[in-house]
Amino acid sequence: IMFTLKHFKTPATRWCRLNSFKRYKSTQQNVNINIWPSFGEYSEDVKVPFTNEMHLEIPDPDKHRPAYRILDENGNLCPDAKEEVDIKVNDAQSLYKKMVTLQIMDQVLYEAQRQGRISFYMTTSGEEGVNIGSASALELKDTIFAQYREAGVLLWRGFTLQNFIDQCFSNCGDPGKGRQMPIHYGSKELNFQTISSPLTTQVPQAAGAAYAAKRMGTNAVVVTYFGEGAASEGDFHPAMNFAATLHCPVVFFCRNNGYAISTPVKDQYAGDGIISRAEGYGMASIRVDGNCVLAVQKVTKMAREYALQNSKPVLIEAMSYRQGHHSTSDDSTRYRDIEEIEHWKNDCHPITRLRKFMEDRHWWNNDLEKELRANERRLVLEAVREGEDKAKPEPLTNLFEDVYDTIPPHIMEQQHELTEHMALYPDDYNIDEH
Repeated sequence: IMFTLKHFKTPATRWCRLNSFKRYKSTQQNVNINIWPSFGEYSEDVKVPFTNEMHLEIPDPDKHRPAYRILDENGNLCPDAKEEVDIKVNDAQSLYKKMVTLQIMDQVLYEAQRQGRISFYMTTSGEEGVNIGSASALELKDTIFAQYREAGVLLWRGFTLQNFIDQCFSNCGDPGKGRQMPIHYGSKELNFQTISSPLTTQVPQAAGAAYAAKRMGTNAVVVTYFGEGAASEGDFHPAMNFAATLHCPVVFFCRNNGYAISTPVKDQYAGDGIISRAEGYGMASIRVDGNCVLAVQKVTKMAREYALQNSKPVLIEAMSYRQGHHSTSDDSTRYRDIEEIEHWKNDCHPITRLRKFMEDRHWWNNDLEKELRANERRLVLEAVREGEDKAKPEPLTNLFEDVYDTIPPHIMEQQHELTEHMALYPDDYNIDEH
């Protein structure tokens, strides 16, 4: 006779009945009854093996998941990557040009903020490879839920320099009608959900959007970006768990850039980065060198295909480094050495790495470099001048629109009261620039 745990409905009855069988065996020595199964069967036929050896699992602090890469810091193919590169000259140049455009736009707008021309800015310095590499592996029908350091993803999708500038200057060309602070981009046409300031809110939203996409049969995935610091927020766990248990086609893309504002990774978590958490959710995962744009592109493409074909989530952890300050409100030299920053800029920059790769194949040279940078800076500065000259959005109407489909009477009453109030005190409400 074989007895297994699935015949017992509760832990208490399991224990009682197993012990009664043990006593029964002691009185019936001549009867061969196997009452101790080798594994326990729990709900959903989950089988957990038993052991008589007590062992406490202690994590190895020196054990780390490897990061996939194709190019080393000098742009050379890694020894085992000889068969990994299948990229044409035009494709490599397209990746490079977008990274340079993103870098120059960041430099100009960062300087514009320092000059008081815009109120705030955040750069993607050092993470251009993460942005452009991942974006180039996705399709336009894939919905993006970004954090705030993914301007390159939107740039790749077709957001123009003027679109970026208009949003940062909050002028009448801003699709958000000047209601958001700078760098909070969004585009319905490009399937890029508007960025929100509160940290990690986009991650559970992405899980829900992926579940909806699965139910509707859109044959597309959802991709959400976040930093390793965002993975410490409470929204991270339910997003991962919902996506795993509901089998949602979503790619969780973690940019591990070393710092959550001023907090280094050693103070953020004790485990092996963010990638180690995937196993606990039963989720596929891969780690990639975020400074190798070709590796990021290849990994993202693979993750997208897996999520779509299996209707399951994937976690990507891109190991990179935030070379700039967290934002224009931050001075990162107060919590990290300048030598550390210079090392990453000079020795590990994703743009330099791809440039060396192309130069070795005679796909790029100094003349092309000078021409590209001069042209892109000219285009960015032209967009800035045009953005500054545009009027601000009309305040009285915009203040009350876009909440209700039809403005209700009590909102119309408030609008009327504000109009009358401003008419009484015109010197205190100058809207000539609007």
